[in-house]
Amino acid sequence: MSYQQRLNPWVVNKLLPNLKQLTVSRFRRRNEAEAYLKALKQMQPQSHFALLFDVGNGEYASVGE
Repeated sequence: MSYQQRLNPWVVNKLLPNLKQLTVSRFRRRNEAEAYLKALKQMQPQSHFALLFDVGNGEYASVGE
């Protein structure tokens, strides 16, 4: 994990078919990630997104909404 990724642990991912994920953006603070996620859901209501906390070892801790 790069230094830049460690500075921005909150990740917004777009959920794709076949259990794939696409990282949309990374944030330093949870409230910024939640606001971005809210805007994304309004612009793309048919898509599914997830807010995750990157724990640093290639794994994610999911955050319930």
